[in-house]
Amino acid sequence: MRDDDPPRNTRQHATSTSERGSFCTARCVCGWTGPARRSRERARTDATEHTAGRASEA
Repeated sequence: MRDDDPPRNTRQHATSTSERGSFCTARCVCGWTGPARRSRERARTDATEHTAGRASEA
């Protein structure tokens, strides 16, 4: 972490999903990656839970 970076726990989370074959994965700019899911909706739910602080941090 650089000196001018905000503390890790106060950074904004920006999530997205990416597809590889028949699997969809949620990702965040903080480095977190959710599990590969066959359901896009479940991957989006993983991302929502992560930004709400309910998912475990990687």
